[in-house]
This record gives sequence, structure tokens and C-alpha cells, in this order.
Amino acid sequence: MDTAFLNMSLETLEGWLRETDETRLETLWTAADETRRAYVGDEVHLRGLIEISNRCARNCAYCGLRADNKQIERYRMEKHEIMDCAHQAKGFGYGTVVLQAGEDFGITRAWMTDLIQTIKAETGLAVTLSLGERDDDDLTAWREAGADRYLLRFETSNKELYARIHPPAKGKTVSDRPAILRRLQALGYEAGSGVMIGIPGQTYASVAQDIDLFRALDLDMLGVGPYIAHPHTPLGEDKMPAAPANEQVPNTELMTYKVVALTRLVCPEANLPSTTALATLNLANGRELGLLRGANILMPNMTPPQYRVLYEIYPAKACIQETARDCHACMGARIRSIGRTPGTGHGGRKHRVPTGESLFLH
Repeated sequence: MDTAFLNMSLETLEGWLRETDETRLETLWTAADETRRAYVGDEVHLRGLIEISNRCARNCAYCGLRADNKQIERYRMEKHEIMDCAHQAKGFGYGTVVLQAGEDFGITRAWMTDLIQTIKAETGLAVTLSLGERDDDDLTAWREAGADRYLLRFETSNKELYARIHPPAKGKTVSDRPAILRRLQALGYEAGSGVMIGIPGQTYASVAQDIDLFRALDLDMLGVGPYIAHPHTPLGEDKMPAAPANEQVPNTELMTYKVVALTRLVCPEANLPSTTALATLNLANGRELGLLRGANILMPNMTPPQYRVLYEIYPAKACIQETARDCHACMGARIRSIGRTPGTGHGGRKHRVPTGESLFLH
């Protein structure tokens, strides 16, 4: 792969984000797909997502799980319920479970340590954690217990916008998520992050900077999804300003694909999911188009339906009523429909020389 891919300038990245010519965009999609094939192959790895708690101590301006949302019924799954999901994921042939929650400090260090150790002992699955900002002792203990990966989205690299949508925890200053991601890497986790596309106030220049930060951090997993408004949040209630019309990034399916494709080109080895949010915008083939434009991961939802409907980061989430078995069958069919194959094993990042030639974008 030509190093020009890795070294695309901010100006070039922004130019692609603003691109509207369909012929030019087909060139982008092809380049991203060829790069994906060369670096991570045709396997689509499946991560079994378990939304273990919707309790959250934070008040992020976009998220339906925010502490001040009193219109949501809260839950925290029991260990035996989570283990049932993990065993089911193992039975489906998945290599990883993702334990996701709001920033729930009822999930204690000891409780999570025990859960990680039990999952590893009984299933051998890779364990990915997505539990928000936790202190260093928690992160160290969970890594020592066997957790393999940690996901912590920075959502935007623009510090002013970040401060607007991520008010600090009580008694604390605004967090530095890139610094936390570097600490996760130092602890030996595969570290993952991500951004939302189309946050009110987000500009094309700031999204180009997001992609550049992905590259600088050299992350192992990168999630890109459209911003979808939740009515019971400050953003959903239009309490925060948009950028000027010619600078505001739209929260569209097309814009999300552009960011996925560009992320693949500058971070060729990373694992990139085609997200549920994309499927929410386009249930028919949003996931497939994401996979054809640079992504190589799907995250079938293992959460029991009675809890899944309560994990409402944004409303009208795709496939909310499906069982885990329904989701498994659907994902496999979608993967095969585009000529790809379900992955085997843990599916971690592989540092490798590409297996084929990629196209060069001028």
C-alpha cells in the first residue's frame, strides 16, 4: 500500500468529506474495499454485544441513558444472565463478547473481575469492555483478570464541542479521552474508539481532524456511526447550536460511509464495525454497504429482549425486538449475500503486510 494513503492531509480528507460526485465516490468506495481486503481479508468477525446495564452517572448531551433522563426504566443484568448470553455467543461460533454499559459504578471492580474470569474460564471468548471512564485501578484489575479490549469513544476531537456534549463528572474537569486511550494501550488492551457523524456544531474540518486522530493514536478498533437524536436530551431538544450551514456535517448515511472509507484508508489494519446506527438509517442494506466500504466487523446483539428495549442511547434502534438467534441468522445471511464469510477465532488486530494491491487516491 502506498504511504500516501496513511499520510492524506487534513485538506485532502476534508475534500473527500465534501465530495458529492458519484463517480469520484465510487473510486473512494473501491479504494477502501480493496484496502480492507488487502489488510484484514474477507472474514467478517462477529462480536456478541451484551448491554449489561443502562444505568449511568454521566449527563452526556446526546445520550438517552444520561442520568437526568427520568423517563427510562433502569436495569443491571445479573451475572447468570450475562453468562447465559456468553455461552450462547460461544455456541453461535463468535470469538468475542462485548460487555457494554453506561458509566455504572454499581458495576464494581471485584464484580467485573469475577465476571471476566468466569467468561474466560467457561467459554475462552475474547472479552471487550465498554464501560466508560473508569479509574486506573479498575482498568488494571480487569486487564489482569483477562479482558482483551476496551472501547472508549471520544465522539469528537474538537475540544470545545466535546466539552459541550460531555459535561464532566461531578467534581471533575473535562476528561482527556485520548490520554485514557493511550493508558489503555500501555496496560496491554487492544484499544478502540469512535466518533459520531453529524453532531450539531460539528464541522467538516473537525471530522477530518477526528480521522487524523484515529491515525495518530494507532487504535485497534474504530467505530463510526451517525448521530441520531434522542428527544430526552439537550441535543434532541435543540438546545445546542449547529455550525453554519455550509460547515455543519450532516448526520446522513452517505456521510457515515465516507468516514468509514477514509478511516479504512488511513488505518488499514484496524477493525471497523458496520454499526447498528447505520442499520437504523437503512435497515434494508445499511450494514452491507458499510461492509462494502471498508468495514469488517458486525456486532449481533445478544442482550435479552426485555433489556434490549431499555438500552435506548437513541430511539427506534434497528432490530430491537429480535432474539439473539434471529440476529445471528440475519447477520450470517447478510455477510454471505455480499460474498464474504463469517470470521473464526478472536478476530483481534493483525499487524501484517498487505496481501494485495490497493488503489491510490489522488
